[in-house]
This record gives sequence, C-alpha cells and structure tokens, in this order.
Amino acid sequence: MNLFDTHTHLDAPQFDEDREEVIARAVESGVTRMINIGFNRETIPSTMKLAETYDFIYAAVGWHPQDAITMQEGDLEWIASLCSHKKVVAIGEIGLDYYWDTSPKDVQHRVLRNQIGLARELNMPIVIHNRDAHEDIVKILREEKASEVGGVMHSFSGSWETAKMVLDMGFHLSFGGPITFKNAKQPKEVLAQVPLDRLLIETDAPYLTPHPFRGKRNESAHVGLVAEAAAQIKGIAVEELVSITTQNALERFDIK
Repeated sequence: MNLFDTHTHLDAPQFDEDREEVIARAVESGVTRMINIGFNRETIPSTMKLAETYDFIYAAVGWHPQDAITMQEGDLEWIASLCSHKKVVAIGEIGLDYYWDTSPKDVQHRVLRNQIGLARELNMPIVIHNRDAHEDIVKILREEKASEVGGVMHSFSGSWETAKMVLDMGFHLSFGGPITFKNAKQPKEVLAQVPLDRLLIETDAPYLTPHPFRGKRNESAHVGLVAEAAAQIKGIAVEELVSITTQNALERFDIK
C-alpha cells in the first residue's frame, strides 16, 4: 500500500506516551506520507518539529476557528514565515466552527479572511475546517477568491449541494472515519458522487476513529480502513482507490 493520511494530529497529547510507536505502526500499515496539522500557538511548533524529524511527515500551519480569539498581531506574519519551509505544504486548518462556542463568529470570519488572503499572496493551498457553518464558509470562500489557490475541505460533512459549490471552486474533498459508521448516510452519499480526481482520505487522528475501533483513540495506521470503506462506496478495488487518492494528494500539495 502507498497510503497518504492527509490530515492528522500526531503531536496531540494523546500520543505523548507512545508517539514513535504510533508513527511506526502507520508506516508498517502502508502509510508512506502524512500531513500533520498545526493550528494554534502550541501545535504549530510541535508540528514543525515532527515535519523536520520525519522525512515522510509534512506540515500545514494555520489558525483554527476555535482558537481564532487567541490570534494576535504578528501571528499571521509568523505563519507566513513558516510557509517558506520546504516541508510546509498548506495553510490550515482554518475555517469556521459554529458548534463549539469558543470564538465569536465575527472574529472567526476575520481570521479566516486574513488567512485566505495570505494563502493567495503566497500561492498556498488551504485546509478548511467547517462545522455547522456551510452557508457562511461557501460565502467567504467565494468573496475572498479562494478558488485562486484551492485546497481541501477536511473531513467533509456537508450536503452534495455544498460539495458541488466547493468543487466548482477547485477544492478537493477529504473523508475520514465517519464513512465507516453504519448511520453516516450523508457522507457516504456525497462521497459516492465526488469525482475520483478530487477525492482524498484522512484520519484526523486522534479523533474520528473508524469502525471497528470507534470510541478508541484514532491513529494514522487506521487510514487503510477509510480507504477500504471509500473503495467499497465507489465500487472500485481498494488498491485503485489508494493509488488515486495518494496521487491526488501529491498533486494538491505539490509534493515531489
């Protein structure tokens, strides 16, 4: 297998006791590349450390909507400076989160718009976090001309109508553990309609653990379970699904 976990959080405290073993298990399971996500003042440095330690781990850096209220003057410049690093492949995860009431909506909007502007300035793809904010996320992506850089809708949970709008803006859609859940009707229906050349897979480890490990800590080794579920939904061999999604990720993130 040549699996690519396009969204993971290996620097999370849930891995403090066995991080090296977790990474080794991923490699043993056929994961050849991973993108670790740095999304605030604490996780950006730890993400960079992982990317500099492991050849096959890349980094995305940005400011998460839940942490938007903590973003200070100079943080955008900090993100910009890191984007010149050879292992940084995207700005993210950025976006909107209306589920957790941790940052006011107007602050989330401002922080998102600023980071899309930076991505356009640097010609970097963006990784979008969207929870319960489908209408506003599409509106802001359009207004800020995010189509100029494109990117990834991480752990996509929207409708096919939303999917079509972001696909039209040049985005890829990434799916994780929820497509393995018995009752996750919408993600499966949307994935079935997503063009293969716009499809990515991820774990979002340590969260969103796929069946049959749901309820336990997720890890990048489980991305193979996501691939198996996606292949079944698309009606193709898992080897073909893996080959396509890995090639998509390499092209989307300009990884040679």
